[in-house]
Amino acid sequence: MKDHNLRQCWDENAEAWTILSRKGYDIYRDHINTPAFLKMLGDVKGLKGLDLGCGEGYNTRKIAEKGAIMIGVDISEKFISSARQKENEHPLYISYGLGSGLNLPFKDETFDFCVATMSLMDMPNHDKAIGEAYRALKKKGFFQFSISHPCFATPKWEWFYDEKGERTALACGDYFKKLNGEIDEWIFGSAPQELKDKFNKFKVPRFTRTLSSWLNILIKNGFILEEFDEPYPDEETVKKFPGLADARIIAYFLICRCRKG
Repeated sequence: MKDHNLRQCWDENAEAWTILSRKGYDIYRDHINTPAFLKMLGDVKGLKGLDLGCGEGYNTRKIAEKGAIMIGVDISEKFISSARQKENEHPLYISYGLGSGLNLPFKDETFDFCVATMSLMDMPNHDKAIGEAYRALKKKGFFQFSISHPCFATPKWEWFYDEKGERTALACGDYFKKLNGEIDEWIFGSAPQELKDKFNKFKVPRFTRTLSSWLNILIKNGFILEEFDEPYPDEETVKKFPGLADARIIAYFLICRCRKG
């Protein structure tokens, strides 16, 4: 998939994504992925960080609130516009700019750390994107990213239900089939129907690979593997947000942290 096609796709997603996520309907991100990601991130106060595929800036802001000096880049002009608008309303001294993760507009060894929250798997060339992150990092800098869990976000999948209609297990298939930009259409399931009817479904290009392939790309590019997490909600969180119950059956996310030698 060409950059201009990818940009058009995410520009078309941007308005609905921004509105619905800011209303709190991205519950898997807000209550599973982001809390675990920030916990693994640790103390970044005073460090210069880059957010690859920052979208409308939600996680960029969360990291800036921890004291990091943040720059966010995204391929979508509409996402960047929304991120800048939020920065103007509530300044955190974040700089946002248009940019592709496959060709970062920064000099070598610019950043203390790089992050990519649920964006890296949506880029068409994972090898090049990871190589660019490595290039932009200072020596001993770290790269932390979250992706859809490759073992469960497979091209073919189907939920199994019990007599109460509750999900109990997931059948996954075509794990080794590599998708290269095929479009997946969906919208935040927790959003009320009137909002779902108001917006078109997101059109998200999928670029899949196996778990071993992800790890081997990191090693090939020179990264030293440090830490991994497969976050899931605790029982108290599921009581507050019952829609998250299926995230205790399989891992939706994989969080990886590695370091430049």
